[in-house]
Amino acid sequence: MVGVLLNTATVIVGSLVGLIFKKSIPEKLTAAVMTAIGLCTLMIGVDGALAGNNAIVMILSLVIGTILGTLLNLDGLLSKAGESLEGRFKRTDGKVSVAEGFVTASLLFCVGAMTIVGSLNAGISGDNELLFTKSILDLISSCVLASTLGIGVLFAAAFVFLFQGGLVLSASLLEPLLNEAMIGEITCVGSVMIIGLGLNLLGLTKIKVANMLPGILAAPFVYLLIGLLPL
Repeated sequence: MVGVLLNTATVIVGSLVGLIFKKSIPEKLTAAVMTAIGLCTLMIGVDGALAGNNAIVMILSLVIGTILGTLLNLDGLLSKAGESLEGRFKRTDGKVSVAEGFVTASLLFCVGAMTIVGSLNAGISGDNELLFTKSILDLISSCVLASTLGIGVLFAAAFVFLFQGGLVLSASLLEPLLNEAMIGEITCVGSVMIIGLGLNLLGLTKIKVANMLPGILAAPFVYLLIGLLPL
């Protein structure tokens, strides 16, 4: 859990720095940086999506995951969590809401190749190197995001701790069931979601990425099912 604790701490520190100095950063500059982050997010997503070797697994996992996530209204639940915080930290300037900052940051920090593979490595072998690297990236990202999206980014640290911590703790149980190919497909599915998030950050779409999250859990089962079929 060392990597998870460090990652959570870097999100908190980065967010606080961004909140403290956001008034001294010109709006034009923060908008430009947000565009850069959106493009970088797209690149990370595309790179991770190449980890998969079976497009059918990716498609079915995302379809099944999106159906389940929509029925469970995961995006709505995350938004409500952010809105409950917004009641205490409500913005009156008409800009980004606490809920939007919370949901966007939570997904950016938790859905992706580095989160999934890093958490599995930490839980299975105690190797925290990938989570340490991710912590450095999240320190920078949280600082910039908080200066633009506000205090909701700071609250995303709690989601980082719970999501990554859950993956690390369950990794030892999943170890006998997962192989390298399965992890590759999980990474691919998560990275496609990151692409969607990047498009949202660029303001091109309003994809409810949180509703796709069950696709990450569906990926290994779909992989096994496809392997049983006489293709």
